[in-house]
Amino acid sequence: MSELPPLRTVIARHGLDASKALGQNFLLDEQLLDRIARIPGSLSGETAYEVGPGPGGLTRALMRAGADVVAVERDRRCIPALAELETWKPGVLRVIEGDALEVDEPKTVPGAHVVANLPYNVGTALLVRWLTTADWAPWWKSLTLMFQKEVAERVVAKPGTGAYGRLAVLSQWRSDARLAMTVHRSAFTPPPKVMSAVVHLTPRAAPAEVSVKTLEALTAAAFGQRRKMLRQSVKGLPGAIEALEAVGIEPTRRAETLSVEEFVAVAHAMRR
Repeated sequence: MSELPPLRTVIARHGLDASKALGQNFLLDEQLLDRIARIPGSLSGETAYEVGPGPGGLTRALMRAGADVVAVERDRRCIPALAELETWKPGVLRVIEGDALEVDEPKTVPGAHVVANLPYNVGTALLVRWLTTADWAPWWKSLTLMFQKEVAERVVAKPGTGAYGRLAVLSQWRSDARLAMTVHRSAFTPPPKVMSAVVHLTPRAAPAEVSVKTLEALTAAAFGQRRKMLRQSVKGLPGAIEALEAVGIEPTRRAETLSVEEFVAVAHAMRR
């Protein structure tokens, strides 16, 4: 990519000051970006789906890794900068101008590896959406996502820890999730106030009998009042108390003590 100008030059030429309203923080370290692009494994001949590419730093790394890249960007200021990458390797990069929350991914990028430095303001919403699709196996092969470190720790948290909650249950119910690397705040322009981390998720089989809506409702109720015993926090859900008894879970326990498998068992019993 030696014929391309440095990212800082691109940012300056196009006046791409990071937008706080859009949750933008640009990552410019080429070596670090290449490390992130390697986390899913070989991307040669694969499709990579990137949300919020900004000036295209991670996009460059994905293209260097041999991926065909589909990038969705809602900040139209960044479109000319991304167009420079489109002309560098014609046919390799496709840019969609719009909101990632409105993209029909199963039709647009089936079988893609999602690799993204997610905008802070939509990152969790996108992850939950990708994990709770009605059809499973999902449209994505893997998720390599950068979050604020606190959010990343919630994705991989284990029962009994302070970070364990609804996001951990939803993530680990249908995927194998791991913390792939941490990223210091100084690597970004402008530096955010918090540290960041990259999580890597690969899909696994999920019990077909478990309703996504039921599990979402159960975890929302249980962790919405996490200091209370389950008999209090889930009593408003029809069948929840009976389901706890059916699978042998004491209703005096609190949500953070239940494993992912126990939540799934309760959701299964509620469906029956």
